[in-house]
Amino acid sequence: MFLQFKPNASTYARVDLEGRVTSADPHQLIVLLYDGAILALTRAEAAIAREDVAAKATWITHAVSIIVEGLQTALDKDAGGALARNLEDLYTYMARRLFEANMQSDATRVAEVRHLLDELRGAWLSIRGKSVDTVAMPPRAPQRAMAVAR
Repeated sequence: MFLQFKPNASTYARVDLEGRVTSADPHQLIVLLYDGAILALTRAEAAIAREDVAAKATWITHAVSIIVEGLQTALDKDAGGALARNLEDLYTYMARRLFEANMQSDATRVAEVRHLLDELRGAWLSIRGKSVDTVAMPPRAPQRAMAVAR
């Protein structure tokens, strides 16, 4: 039997993401995590607007996973000191707000967290190449970031 594989758009997108994650430096991995969480929350907001409860829950859960298992876990609290602890507290706050948003289908809370992530992403991009890079990504984080980004 002959099978013909015809990849669809999601296959190309997954391969592109895996390629970007594999070739990214630690700084770029954090940007990819921010991008993934922001995209998930944008999709969650759209799901709330169309009253698609299953999609809303899926996208919010995905965003929380990126925030907690990717961004928060990647913090190096020893090297990062107060900054890393403050980020950890902020990520915890975001996860709590998203839990509330999921329970109440509240697009306002989703937008609040998306805005915070966008602000952090911008700040992260502005420190490229500075010593603060070590705050966010310990040596073990790239593998975890790739798993979370999928």
